[in-house]
Amino acid sequence: MVSAAKVLQDLRASAERKPDIVVRLGKSLVETGAVLKLDADAWLVYEQVAIAALDVGDDALAVKCIEALGRRFPGSARVRRLEGMRLEAAGKLSEAGEIYKEILREDETNVLAAKRQVMLLHTMGRFPEAIDALVKYLDINYTDFEGWLQLADLYLEQLMYSQAGFCMEEAIMLQPQNHIFHLKYAEILYSQDSVGLALKQFCRVVELCKDHVRGLYGIKLCASRLLREGFGKEKGFTSEEDLKAMDLLATERLLEVYRSGNSAASAKAASAKWIESA
Repeated sequence: MVSAAKVLQDLRASAERKPDIVVRLGKSLVETGAVLKLDADAWLVYEQVAIAALDVGDDALAVKCIEALGRRFPGSARVRRLEGMRLEAAGKLSEAGEIYKEILREDETNVLAAKRQVMLLHTMGRFPEAIDALVKYLDINYTDFEGWLQLADLYLEQLMYSQAGFCMEEAIMLQPQNHIFHLKYAEILYSQDSVGLALKQFCRVVELCKDHVRGLYGIKLCASRLLREGFGKEKGFTSEEDLKAMDLLATERLLEVYRSGNSAASAKAASAKWIESA
């Protein structure tokens, strides 16, 4: 029992989600009642095992854990959220949604309930409501960069590129050294036809992560397009000579990356041909 409890504790501490291991170790603790010998940790184990049981489809074990928590903490928002998750797993989405609404009426700052509500609305295909719920959540939890990324994805699903771009700007302000955020923002800008701004973001990607292939491809796409189509509204942001230099540098670095990589010869040849002709 001690070793199983220690493994479960380590998984909680590392925030690793390994439901198969949690259920395998926790099920015997719960069913034999040995979990109660863990004192205060017993209730954390019940919660951990309940969530893992829902992940693997062991509804009976989840119910047993949730009922034990309900007897110990009657009316707890945390326990009611678990019941909402159980209803979700059972396909009773509307009932689960009512539980999350009730929790948020009592405490609009309940982060876990708010996130479950957003995911539930998204699952149900109620995208405008999911967006509204997430916007409300971010009004309170502004520094949650994962929330901004999720909102950006929701907007992208609705082809609302300007709003998605704004979300990525917020995420970048919170984590300015994350090259993946800059890459996603650059691709959104390119989709909006803001080629010059996209080029700057692709350059930032490569600055933060040397020889990032998608970043280099982005630089080449933007630079070659601006050179081919003219500057237009982008005129003034850089010189033609700088664009040619960026295009050449991106081409050289991409060719070098493909030559030194382990991809198949045919793929290398096709990529090199496209890069050199673009």
